Amino acid sequence: MSTRYKSYMICTSPRSGSTLLCRLLAATGVAGHPDSHFHRPSLEAWQKSFGLSQGRNEPESLQAVFASAIHKGRGETGIFGLRMQRPSFAFFLEKLGVLYPGMDSDRARIEQAFGRTLFIHLTREDKVAQAVSYVKARQSGLWHVAPDGSDIERTAPFRKPDYDSTAIGEWYTSMLTFDRDWTAWFERQGVKPLTLTYDALSQAPQATLASVLTELGRDPALADTLQTPTQKMADAHSDAWVRRFRAEIERDQLTA
Repeated sequence: MSTRYKSYMICTSPRSGSTLLCRLLAATGVAGHPDSHFHRPSLEAWQKSFGLSQGRNEPESLQAVFASAIHKGRGETGIFGLRMQRPSFAFFLEKLGVLYPGMDSDRARIEQAFGRTLFIHLTREDKVAQAVSYVKARQSGLWHVAPDGSDIERTAPFRKPDYDSTAIGEWYTSMLTFDRDWTAWFERQGVKPLTLTYDALSQAPQATLASVLTELGRDPALADTLQTPTQKMADAHSDAWVRRFRAEIERDQLTA
């Protein structure tokens, strides 16, 4: 079994299919337990999520956090999995700089912390649909559902979503920015990521998983036996919002 990578980072943005990919990778039993181990931009939040108390100083506190994250994200598999949402990335890099002040690049600091890292860029090409998905999830409180339709992640009591052109527009711009920022960072760091798309993942999850396992040096045949652990949430209601927003954009362009 190849050991060329000690870790991987799924570089993404909200509503990109990252929960599906993380659950599939974890289900293989050979690719760690990828999750947003550094999600909230707060050292205190990180410590709380791992049940840690404050250290004598910031570097000591960060060392404990990173050790806990690696233990959780690796499990018994020998490889560390991390999902990194773009809004969390700047704070993550800032704290890596505290841990490894002598390193000359972000990539060097990441690999000092986690070992040789495969960078995976998971992107959703249809940014309008991505923005609609995000706004609907925030309004309804429902973020992910199981194949049988039961809730996997709900953050608030159900509320029927209402079309909000302003919110969709703001998140459409944000989703474009997140992708541009990831691409610019890859170029600055000399990273050639493994690029995956939401459409490919949602339409052929096992094949997409197999491509990641192959890159990691794991057996891609492990993907063949896995069931899809989440259900696609886009529906006719979502499609109607997408069409309505696109029509509004076209109208505004014509009248500009």
